[in-house]
Amino acid sequence: MPISIIQKRLNALPNTSGIYLFYNTQKELIYVGKATSLKHRVKSYFCGSKGKGQSRPIEDMIHEVVNIKWKETDSVLEAIILEGYCIKKEQPKYNILWRDDKSWNYIVITKDEYPKVKTVRQHEFDNIKFQISNFKFVFGPYPGLNSKATMQILRRLFHFSVCKLSKNHTPCFYYQLNQCLGVCTGEITSKQYQEKVIQPLVLFLRGNKKRLLIHLKKDMIVASKVHQYEEAKRIRNQIFSLELIQDVALISEGFFSKRTPAKKIKSFGRIEGYDISNLGSTGKVGSMVVFIKGVPNKSAYRKFKIKNVDGQSDVDCLKEVMTRRVKHLEWSLPDVFLIDGGKPQINCVAHVLKQENIYVPVVGICKGTERKHNDIFFVESTVPQETKARQAFIKAVACAKPILIRVRDEAHRFAISYQRKLRKL
Repeated sequence: MPISIIQKRLNALPNTSGIYLFYNTQKELIYVGKATSLKHRVKSYFCGSKGKGQSRPIEDMIHEVVNIKWKETDSVLEAIILEGYCIKKEQPKYNILWRDDKSWNYIVITKDEYPKVKTVRQHEFDNIKFQISNFKFVFGPYPGLNSKATMQILRRLFHFSVCKLSKNHTPCFYYQLNQCLGVCTGEITSKQYQEKVIQPLVLFLRGNKKRLLIHLKKDMIVASKVHQYEEAKRIRNQIFSLELIQDVALISEGFFSKRTPAKKIKSFGRIEGYDISNLGSTGKVGSMVVFIKGVPNKSAYRKFKIKNVDGQSDVDCLKEVMTRRVKHLEWSLPDVFLIDGGKPQINCVAHVLKQENIYVPVVGICKGTERKHNDIFFVESTVPQETKARQAFIKAVACAKPILIRVRDEAHRFAISYQRKLRKL
């Protein structure tokens, strides 16, 4: 394949996470890699070495590459999983040749009554204790896996247990964080644990996230219909977490090329904007508008007539609106809640979400005191202060300010129009 064809393939690479596959003249797959940005990572291999003795091993074989393919993923974590699946299935020449037993890791699931989820290094399989046949499931290999960060993310997504049933049924640390379904307290049977935790995790690690989401959405509907609302909420929150996996921790640990974390965070796919409008102590209404990828989705707009607030209090009105909104399990959760207001308003919304175990960031916008268009942004993120993930989210908000302002203005317009309609009636 002429170099011009290779160049065309390089130019077509997307700026998303995923895996890339290199093929030789015999159409053999010779190398698989992962990236936060396929375009950035793959192009870097064709720039030549940076000096004598400084080239990466893959650059020494790049002349063998005559074709490039790739597969995009929704997250870094899924790129890791897909890379491991391809290496295990295809056994690419250079992945095997450059294998480092210390850096190749596997995710295993034990055969216990309440199966444990662990990571095992390649060289540990030489130990009889870690023989593959001793585990119920083995996934990988995952080259250069950051085991700690990966397991933290998987635990948040699937709530697998690291505890045992205690004699006094004492809740474990993760139970208090809503990341344990109650193995320690005896609230969940082994069969339920297999169905709610292990089976979904296995589907995900096999690369079947789409199929998993279909199953979870059906389970959520069934749970809601039989009035198991807490279970329906749990599943809804899991669906949201899977649809927008927050895996900035994996990026910052040196898995991939060093890039600004904010660039990895996707543009907010679904934004819900809220505003309260009132005419004195009467005529209080709330609005909810929805933007999908920057475009208003008017069929998803909702109007709220305030029922339980006496007097004039935007914060109390907003609390009522959000409390009613989160009861609708059939409505998809957004990537961000956008509120017309400052700290009192976003703190109010964050409190309502926390009570429902919903971990979606909240952004507020209020007008400055000096100029009409001097908008001030407030961020209530779901991650702690001074972390790379929070800093990345704040940068993402800064990049998305124009669309967030549009959402705020549309929520305001929709609330005013609803109030005027009620006044005419």
